[in-house]
Amino acid sequence: MATPDDRRYTDQHEWALVQGTDGAATVVRVGITDHAQDALGDIVFIQLPEVGEEVAPGSAIGEVESTKSVSDFYSPVTGVVTAVNTALETSPETVNSDPYGDGWLVEVAVPGTDGDPTADLLDAAAYQALVDAS
Repeated sequence: MATPDDRRYTDQHEWALVQGTDGAATVVRVGITDHAQDALGDIVFIQLPEVGEEVAPGSAIGEVESTKSVSDFYSPVTGVVTAVNTALETSPETVNSDPYGDGWLVEVAVPGTDGDPTADLLDAAAYQALVDAS
């Protein structure tokens, strides 16, 4: 699967996609990359944060459990969780089949942002270079 160039990436293999603004905040959708889901193998359970939880870049906000291991996933931005993908409670394997679409994990409202709150993250080319080097 290609690395979509419409979003930004972390070196911990999360992606972040700006969804828009709700007036006082920018909403960012977060998920794990195709590379991450492939390395994990068959995903069997996902622990998501609570709506309303405050998150910061690099902080663990949930867990992805696969047949191989349990791995934390991290917030790429500072803000408040405004939505979680509840469909993953019954169909966690969606992350394997559609990591950049229906397999999203959370949405975070980033308050008071002027511009793109994901601008400091890796672009698709830089992320792909990181993956290729590993």
